[in-house]
Amino acid sequence: MKTYVFDASALFVFLQKKPAATKINELLKETLRGRTEILMSAVNYGEVYGGILRQHERDRAIATMSAVYALPIRLMDATPQRAFHAAEVKSMYKLYYVDSFAVALAIEHKATLVTSDSDFRALGHGFPIVWLKV
Repeated sequence: MKTYVFDASALFVFLQKKPAATKINELLKETLRGRTEILMSAVNYGEVYGGILRQHERDRAIATMSAVYALPIRLMDATPQRAFHAAEVKSMYKLYYVDSFAVALAIEHKATLVTSDSDFRALGHGFPIVWLKV
């Protein structure tokens, strides 16, 4: 089974109904059919909540995240081991620490990262990424 890891930008693309949201929809449908799995770090999930909170009131942010929670995305805890691995990824690729959680999770699960964030270009061409055009 193919595994994908969403970073915060992937979820923002979906929530903001940007053109690349069709790709997110496809992946969600494939996951519902049991053909793929989608993972997301709780740290990146919190980043989405924070982004919504900055633009809207708390009630709307909570309502949006409740709807997102119902999607077939498996949230993964930020364990001490994952935090250390994220720190190593940050150091190696010069990424933001929060972005490093998505990369560390993708490495841990031999998954493909799904993102629209150009900062991940630092990973190079050998790292499996689905690039969302926004």
